[in-house]
Amino acid sequence: MSEVITEYRNENTKDIDLLPTLEMVRKMNNEDKLVALAVEDASEDIAAAIDMIAKQFLKGGRLIYFGAGTSGRLGILDASECPPTFSVPTDMVQGIIAGGEAALRTSVEGAEDNFEAGKQDASILKENDVAVVISASGNPKYLLGVLEKADEINCKTIGITCNSRGRIAEEAGLVICVEVGPEVIAGSSRLKAGTAQKMILNMLTTGSMIKIGKTYENFMIDLQAVNEKLKDRAIRIVAQITGAQHSEALASLLKCNWEIKTAIVMIETGADVETARLELKKHGGVLRKLLQKNLAV
Repeated sequence: MSEVITEYRNENTKDIDLLPTLEMVRKMNNEDKLVALAVEDASEDIAAAIDMIAKQFLKGGRLIYFGAGTSGRLGILDASECPPTFSVPTDMVQGIIAGGEAALRTSVEGAEDNFEAGKQDASILKENDVAVVISASGNPKYLLGVLEKADEINCKTIGITCNSRGRIAEEAGLVICVEVGPEVIAGSSRLKAGTAQKMILNMLTTGSMIKIGKTYENFMIDLQAVNEKLKDRAIRIVAQITGAQHSEALASLLKCNWEIKTAIVMIETGADVETARLELKKHGGVLRKLLQKNLAV
C-alpha cells in the first residue's frame, strides 16, 4: 500500500525536538500559516457545498456530519453550536462519530475501519439531507459505508479531505480537498488538517445559514439570548439595526421573549408582537425581505 499524503514527513520540522520552545512555536505557526491559503484554493468547491446545503435546508433537509477521531469530533462541535447561534432545531445539523459517544473522549480502536457500522449510522439519513464525510486521509472504511448508504437513498454527499488520492475523493458527490502538506508531527492530522477542517465546517454552516436568512447584514439575528452576555448582544443588535435607543430595544425584546427579529419588526413597523411574528412567517422568517418590502411601500 502506498504511503498516504497525510503521513508524509515534514522536512521543515525534523529538528523540532531540539529547538528552544520559542523556535518550536514559530515553526508550528509557520506551518499553520499555510492552512488558510490551502483552504482558499478550495473556495469554489466550498461555495458549491454551501449552495447545496442551503437548497436542501429549504426542502426540509438536514446537514449530517460523519467522521472518525478528530474529524468526527470537529463535526460534532460545529453541529452543537448551530442551535444557540442560529436558533435552528437540534436535529437540523448533526454530528456522528465512528465508535459512538465514547469516541468523543477516548480513542475507539478499529472504529474507522468498520464499513458496516458506517452504513448502520447512515441509516439516519433521508433523501433531502446532505451527508458530509470528513477525513484527513480520505480512506476510512466507516465513511465509505456512510457514502454507500447515502447513495442507496439518493442523498447528496460532500467529502472533506486533505488527500486527493483518498477513496472519499472518488466516492463523494462533491469533494472539498485541501492538501495542507505534511504535519509538524508526521501523521498528526489533528494539527494542520484539523485546522483546515474546522475552517471549512465554519464556512459550510455559517454560509448556508446566511443563505436561508439566519442573519441580517452580518448580525446574528436568530441567536438564543439565554444568558446576560447574549441578552446584551441582542439589545445592541436591535438598537443598531433599527436606530432605536437601548431602552426601546430592551422593551421590545421583553415583549416578544427576546426574539430579535420580532423586536426589530415591531420597532420598524409599529406592529404588536403577534402581528410581527405573522409578518415574519409570511416572509419565510427572512428579515431582509420583510424590511425591503416595507421600505418599498
